[in-house]
Amino acid sequence: MAANNLPECIADSKKPIFDKEQVTVIFVLGGPGVGKGTQCSLLVEKFDFAHLSAGDLLRAEQDRPESQFGDLIRTCIREGTIVPMEVTIKLLENAMHGDGWGDGKGRFLIDGFPRKMDQALKYEEDVCTSSLVLFFTADEDTMLQRLMKRGETSGRDDDNMESIKKRLVTYRETTMPVIEHYQRQDKVAKIESSSSVDEIHTMAVAAVEKVLI
Repeated sequence: MAANNLPECIADSKKPIFDKEQVTVIFVLGGPGVGKGTQCSLLVEKFDFAHLSAGDLLRAEQDRPESQFGDLIRTCIREGTIVPMEVTIKLLENAMHGDGWGDGKGRFLIDGFPRKMDQALKYEEDVCTSSLVLFFTADEDTMLQRLMKRGETSGRDDDNMESIKKRLVTYRETTMPVIEHYQRQDKVAKIESSSSVDEIHTMAVAAVEKVLI
């Protein structure tokens, strides 16, 4: 769907909505099964971030009465097409007007986004410049084992061998270029996630403390 067919409220803006001098945006990326959710929860508890998940926001918006995007999201899901990134980015922007603020400063952990280069560039153009990318890593065998173990109790349709392998391919082909883009800007804190939860948390805290405003 072309951007010019979207509602006017998500048309391109001339400059980012949020001032990077007042807002700390940290992208949390990594392959499936690296423990992003666990570490986000711990960082929220320590630093009082607002934790935003693009996937959760889309699912919630789809079911929200009177949503201006609900029909569009449902249509994309029904037809097997990707929700336009302008919609996802607008939902993130809307969420950033809510929790996460104190003393005129905003702190946001954005989990699992951006997954593609066009998302990264559009978000920073329209919403806010990121401060840091927390990049949790593990070898693919480790990720596979963790996800298969999780699948025993998670009930998730995508926690099976075939789906997991497809997700790993997508991660390599689309998300790694995003990581490389931010590495060239010296914004990436690479954290090996094969250590204990506490050890990983300690490394994440050290990286976050360097960029907080």
